[in-house]
Formats: sequence, structure tokens, C-alpha cells
Amino acid sequence: MSIDDPSGTAGMLLRLAVAFVLALPIGWERELRERSPGLRTFPLVSLGSCGYLLLGHHVFGSALDAEGRVLQGLVTGIGFVGAGAILKGDKDVRGLATAASIWNTAAVGAAAAYGSYVLGVALSVANFITLHFLRTGQERAGR
Repeated sequence: MSIDDPSGTAGMLLRLAVAFVLALPIGWERELRERSPGLRTFPLVSLGSCGYLLLGHHVFGSALDAEGRVLQGLVTGIGFVGAGAILKGDKDVRGLATAASIWNTAAVGAAAAYGSYVLGVALSVANFITLHFLRTGQERAGR
């Protein structure tokens, strides 16, 4: 089987490796800022997303309606995971960027599963740049 074939062992392993590597900068950034979740969580979200989609392809083949349902369930489920990162205080809400990053990292894993490596790289880079360089007023003030 070709490495481009997502149902072959080499193709699956390549896509899982890409999903893992592309999520590392996002997790690393969260770890640098001492934010939780961090370095371990983001690659796992990406791997899980990639894995579920590869499994769906393996089980259902090229049935687009079935793959679409797997993707829909993934997007919904990962939204609940991200919601767990949001904390509401008396005067503020924290964790929204982390929650959005979890959701985006799932898309990175999905892109890897479908072999859309350019999309996965673009999502990962954009996420890293947003977290690392676009600071809020509170963060700049050291709060």
C-alpha cells in the first residue's frame, strides 16, 4: 500500500505523526505561559482527532455520509472538552483562547487524517502566532 493511502499502515502512521508534531508548538506555547492544559494535552487532542477520522475511514471506507457523521461527532465532542477549559469569575472569563486552541488543534488532527498537510500547518502556525504574539491588555499589564 502507498504511504498516501490512509487505510495502509504506513499512511496511518504518517498522518498520526504529522498530527502529533503539528500540535506540539501549540502545547509548548501554553506550557511556556504556564497555562493548563499544556504540552501533553494538545498533541493528544490532535492525535485523537486524527485517530477517530482514520478509524472511521477504516471502518466505513469512502462512504462520505458516514465519514461526515464521524467528523460531526468529533467537532461536537471536542467542543465539550474545550468548554472544560473555560472559567467564569465574578468580573471576567478565562480560558477562552485555550478552549479555542483545543478546538483548532482538533482541526489540525483532522487535516492530518485527510492528508491536508498544508491546511494542518496553516492552522498550527496561525494558532501559535495568535497565542504567542497577540497579547491581551491584561496580559501585557502582567495580570
